[in-house]
Amino acid sequence: MVGVILLFLTFGCTTVGPDFTKPSAPIAGEWIEEGNPKVKTEPVNYSDWWTVFGDPVLDFLIKTAYDENLDLQVAGLRILEARAQLGIAVGNQFPQVQEVGASYSYNEISKNAPGSAGGDLHLQTYSYALDASWELDFWGKFRRAVESSDAALIASIADYDDVLVSLTAEVASTYVLIRIFQERLAVARENVKIQENSFELTNVLYTNGAVTQLDYQQAKSLLRETQALVPTLEAGLRQAQNALCILLAIPPRDLSELLEGSKTIPKVPSEVAVGVPAQLLLRRPDIRRAELQAAAQCAQIGVAKAELFPQISILGTFGFESSDSPFTQAGGSDFSDLFSWQSFTMSTGPSIQWPVLNYGRIKNNVRVQDARFQQLLVVYRKTVLQAAREVEDSLIGFLQAQELVAFLSESVEAAKRAVEVSLIQYREGAADYTRVLNSQQFLVQAEDRLVQSRGAVPTNLISLYKALGGGWQMREGKGFVSEETIKTMESRTDWGNLLPPRDLPKNLDVPPAADVRSLPRMPDW
Repeated sequence: MVGVILLFLTFGCTTVGPDFTKPSAPIAGEWIEEGNPKVKTEPVNYSDWWTVFGDPVLDFLIKTAYDENLDLQVAGLRILEARAQLGIAVGNQFPQVQEVGASYSYNEISKNAPGSAGGDLHLQTYSYALDASWELDFWGKFRRAVESSDAALIASIADYDDVLVSLTAEVASTYVLIRIFQERLAVARENVKIQENSFELTNVLYTNGAVTQLDYQQAKSLLRETQALVPTLEAGLRQAQNALCILLAIPPRDLSELLEGSKTIPKVPSEVAVGVPAQLLLRRPDIRRAELQAAAQCAQIGVAKAELFPQISILGTFGFESSDSPFTQAGGSDFSDLFSWQSFTMSTGPSIQWPVLNYGRIKNNVRVQDARFQQLLVVYRKTVLQAAREVEDSLIGFLQAQELVAFLSESVEAAKRAVEVSLIQYREGAADYTRVLNSQQFLVQAEDRLVQSRGAVPTNLISLYKALGGGWQMREGKGFVSEETIKTMESRTDWGNLLPPRDLPKNLDVPPAADVRSLPRMPDW
């Protein structure tokens, strides 16, 4: 027994398996558009990026979504699940079996059984004992499991942040989409009025015999085609509002009152600050999550590899036992003697188990864990590349959309003038209705395209802020689940000190190892 303890003290800090190191990331030194005067590389706080639009309605919608969104609530509850899983892993470092048991047995011995002559054929036995088994962590199996659970817990926080980044961007994009539909509707209705006037003019001329039926039918066809845009756009507007309702965790309903105010597309600054590419590694939650998932899997290699070595345990049973049999050293006892020291019994000693014939299975499990780890390293590199691509795509989209709007604005002005001129010429008989028809058709298309292009500017900017990993910072210093949810869960289950998890790291812009050391090591019983 003493030798086992000395052996544990000598080799107890041995930890098999690889230690996780931060993987290299294929990140560029600068952005492709870094030389553009509209692109700034100075550091910027992206925690409330939506305020650049200066739209109080949007500010309110994002705050409401943060408080109520169901996907975000699920992500917060997964953090609690991961925290409880960490408690299980920590608890496994202590004696794995700790059981208190008690028993009573009444025995009647057969008169025909050997040794029954002259003996008491009726026996009663009482006992209670503590059974304990402690597998010593010689090879770091349990420490690696804690390390894995640590990383998985912080990865769940990164996942929460990633959901929050996507949520803020989706709310803002849906809001912009609603404003785009509203402007497109206004443009369509304005063109309907213009074409109604043209149709009335054509109808008068046709009635008076000044023009043929062809002009009348062409004017009517164009008017009906433009009028048909209205219900299509109204349906799109309603569907966008329904999508916003789901993000706000409310049943689909009319949001006209909530969306009161300017029904125009939010204006954006002409310049944008993007920082440097390397900052993505710290800011984007999905990159941190990919790294932490790899760290959690790396520790699983050590857990699997520890199975190759002997499992050394200390077993023990401590308790009291008494019997009314006359053939005991005490000469018989009863239930009251169960609690005397004469009834004390114990059994303790070390146990060694070594699965020497299962090495093929165990080694292949180590290989499985290692292959999974390598996969996650590749996923990490792909995540970094994808993040850089999303920034570049959104950035070029934002810059080019502004140029497109400038060209289309001039095109629309020219189209409006063309409509005026063609109508004047048509009234004077200097041009046929085909010119009026073509100019009005082009005006409808040009104005609609301009509105969509103007909407593409804030939409690309929103995508850019999402790609830069902005928005999750708004949860710093706050809980991951609501007080109402906490009360409900506490009324159902004893959560100890895990609700709310106030001691979780508030800022994940640090290496994973530092986060792991900051977490509590004792289980909550």
